[in-house]
Amino acid sequence: MTTTHASDTTPTPLLGKVALVTGGSRGIGAATALRLARDGADVAVTYVNGKEEAEDVVRRVSALGRRALAVRADAADAGEAADAVDRVARHFGALDVLVNNAGVGAVGPLDGLTLADVDRVLAVNVRGVFLTTRAAAARMGRGGRIVTIGSCLAQRVPMPGATLYAMSKSALTGLTKALARELGPRGITANVVHPGPIDTDMNPADGPYADGQAAVTALGRFGTADEVAGLVAYLASADYVTGAEFAVDGGLAA
Repeated sequence: MTTTHASDTTPTPLLGKVALVTGGSRGIGAATALRLARDGADVAVTYVNGKEEAEDVVRRVSALGRRALAVRADAADAGEAADAVDRVARHFGALDVLVNNAGVGAVGPLDGLTLADVDRVLAVNVRGVFLTTRAAAARMGRGGRIVTIGSCLAQRVPMPGATLYAMSKSALTGLTKALARELGPRGITANVVHPGPIDTDMNPADGPYADGQAAVTALGRFGTADEVAGLVAYLASADYVTGAEFAVDGGLAA
């Protein structure tokens, strides 16, 4: 009689693929890196300040039997954004999946936002995503997958103070739809995921603004990073889905 172990039957739709998750040292990025690894992918993550956290993600990915790499790269720096892609592709010999997760926020009254706030948010959330994606697309063959993390605030803004952040994340929808048309003939897909209030260290479910955020969702609660990662993993292996927006927001935009 042959004994079947759980690991023998675990689906690995990304087996043999190489994925890069920007901002993958914590929160949604770390959860996504681990989920992609469980689905079979070798995974690289970028970080700016969280070296120890990124190295912990690498250890956890390696423990799953996948190759892993952490690369320091500031998405706001045009050279570093593109160089990170090249380093990952050279290290693994390929790049199949890009998850644009790195992002920053500046929340507050319109007249309180400085020019430095504007420049930083747009540099990371828009320019950095564009440059990283352009570099990745140049490395991808047929079957390439680009998944960008947007925000529920690109679909509905239920409170004041999010003007700059919402503007930056809204740009990612236009980018995604244009990428789908441009890269579709090459067999590369592009989609955007809009998380709602997600329980992370940057926005904890027990934080000072959590009750108000949970109240505007249909489910009345925060989501988890794993719930977002599950959708990203699906899109990383889906063949006939491109140019689309997906909300993981507990019904905030309903």
